[in-house]
This record gives sequence, C-alpha cells and structure tokens, in this order.
Amino acid sequence: MNHSDPLLKQLDRIQHRSLLVGIVAAVACAAGAVYTPQQFFRSYLMAYLFWSGISLGCFALVMLHHLVGGGWGFLIRRMLESGTRTMPLMALFVVPVLLGLRYLYVWTHPGAVAADRLLEHKQIYLNVPFFVARTAAYFALWILLAYFLNKWSSRQDRSDDPALRRRLNNLSGPGLVLYGLTVTLASLDWVMSLEPDWFSTIFSALFMIGQVLSTLAFVIALLMLVASRSSLSEILSSRYMNDLGNLLLTFVMLWAYMAFSQFLIIWSGNLPDEITWYLDRMKGGWEWIAVLLIVFHFAVPFLLLLFRGVKRRIRVLSALAAAMLVVRLVDMFWTVEPAFDRGGLRFHWLDWVVPVAMGGIWIAVFVWQLKRRPLLPLHDPLLREVLEQSA
Repeated sequence: MNHSDPLLKQLDRIQHRSLLVGIVAAVACAAGAVYTPQQFFRSYLMAYLFWSGISLGCFALVMLHHLVGGGWGFLIRRMLESGTRTMPLMALFVVPVLLGLRYLYVWTHPGAVAADRLLEHKQIYLNVPFFVARTAAYFALWILLAYFLNKWSSRQDRSDDPALRRRLNNLSGPGLVLYGLTVTLASLDWVMSLEPDWFSTIFSALFMIGQVLSTLAFVIALLMLVASRSSLSEILSSRYMNDLGNLLLTFVMLWAYMAFSQFLIIWSGNLPDEITWYLDRMKGGWEWIAVLLIVFHFAVPFLLLLFRGVKRRIRVLSALAAAMLVVRLVDMFWTVEPAFDRGGLRFHWLDWVVPVAMGGIWIAVFVWQLKRRPLLPLHDPLLREVLEQSA
C-alpha cells in the first residue's frame, strides 16, 4: 500500500487504538487471573474460541475461493490471507489455555476420573500430555498451510506464472480436508471435553460452520471501511455485495439447520448423557440466551438477507454483519459457560474484558498483516474479470 493512501492512515489509527485497548484490557485481565484464576480461565477459553475461530474460518474461505473462484472471494482474499497469518499469534494465545487445564477440564483431576468409569475408558485420549501434543500438531499444520497459501499468493503479485495459481488450487483441496479433520478434533478437545460424558456427532460440523460465519461477518463489516477509503470502491459492485450477502445467508441457514438437527436428535432420544447438555442451557436464565440466539442468530438475519436491497447496500450489509459478529460471541458464551457449575446465568466482568483484550491485540496484528500486501491480488486471473464487471 502507498503510505500516503488514506486507507493506510485509517488502518494505522485502528491498529494503534486496538493495540492500546488490548493492552489496557490485558492488564485488567492479569489482575483478574491473580484474584479469580478459575473465572479467568473460563472467560479466556470462551474468548479464545471466538477469535481463533475467525482465524480458522479465514483458512476455510480462502481455500474455498481458490477452488471455486468468483469475484466475491477476490475482493476479500487479502483480508482472509491476513487472517490466516494471525495463526502464530493464536498459537501463542493457546498457552494460557494449556496452563489452565486443571481449572477447565474435569478429566485432568484423578479423583473425578476414578469416580467415573466412562472417564476411565477415555483416559487413553483425554490426558494432559496427549492433549498438549494434539494442540501442538494442530497449530503446526495450520501455520504450515498459512505459510504456503501466503507464500504463493505473494509470488503471484510479482509474477503472472499460471503455475502459482495451480499450486494454490492443488493445495486448497487437501487443505480443506485437513482443516475439517483438525477442527473436528480441536472442537472435541477444546469444547466437548468440557463435559466429557456428553457427545454429539453434529457438534463439530456446527463448530466449523460457526467459524466460517464469524469470519464472513468480520470481513463484510470490515469491507465497508476498506472500500470507502480505497480504490476498491470503484470495483465493489452491488453484484459482488449481493454474492457476499447470499453467502452470509447460506451460512446463517446452515448454522440454524445443524443447531436444530442436533437439538431435535438429542431431545427426541431423551438419553440422560446427551440431553443434560441442553437442560443445563434451558434453565437458570440460560433459556433467555437461547431465545436471543434463535431470534438474532437466525430469524432476524434470515429475514433481512432475503431482501436484495439489504444485500446490495454495503452500509446496511456491513451493519448487519457487525451485529452478527456480536451474536456469534454470545453463542460462544452460551456454548461454553454453562459447562461450569455457576448456579444459573450470571455475568462476570472478565467475560467482557477478556474478549476485548484478546480482540484488541488480534485486530492490531490482523491490520498490521493487511497493510503488508496490496489490497487486491495482482496478476490473479480474476482481476481482469472483476475490472470488466465494474466498468
């Protein structure tokens, strides 16, 4: 980017302010970790799952774009690639989760394992050394994927060699498979094992869909800021905004379908080991969070995204996407927090401050990465098509 570019100046402001907010909030979190370590690690896990989900969703969308093409992906590709380059930061941020395993997971306590025959059988998989080793393996693979996706994309900016396009395409197919496999295992490790007696074959798919939905909401919300202060506004046609809106609608519907399917199967089965997960989230005030999710995670965005006028107006669509991002955090809160015995719904100040601290630092790193590359992929075969469509 040109250093005189108005967009660059705006991104500098966002980066500095986000970093400042993140550091200030992190100091408050450190105090919370000293005085209430158990609550700190619970809030930290919830925040970590939310922000790492956006990073991982960037992998899924950028590889999907390399496989299927389309102007929608071309316009947000640099944002997605910047998101994948935050993965080393998320590898660093996972360390507190590993340090707080005994505060989070019941299977780390020998007494609890000895009192539960099912946990005894699961100790082959659910034990601290293997958990840490799996987590390290996930990040090693994700960082390796990010390295090659960004290396070949950067080379494409300097060369129109078609072999680079083929490499990106050939990597993305197996990469999506590896993404699905590793995120499936990570969701089992990081979330499902919070309540190790509960299991769901749909949960991992729901977890991945949520990641992609969070990422879409984030980049669409950011697109308004980027487009209004750069040449991107000249090629950001209503057609491409409509495509992004349709994609957002698709994942809203997929999330609702998978969430309802999981609920219907477990509720109709009425098995104690499975239905308890929902019973804990339908009493003590948690039922109101469930109603909020039904209304604002599905019903409202679904109805709004049916209208072409909403999808084709960047300000309206970006505002809706930003609201969806907030609701995604609420969904993560509803998923994680009831796993701990808190005597019903209550909010702790760390539930608000930890996501702000982590998010401030994450956004600062994301913006720093975004500034390092041209906003549009150069020498990409789609560049000519996009320019012709906007002419």
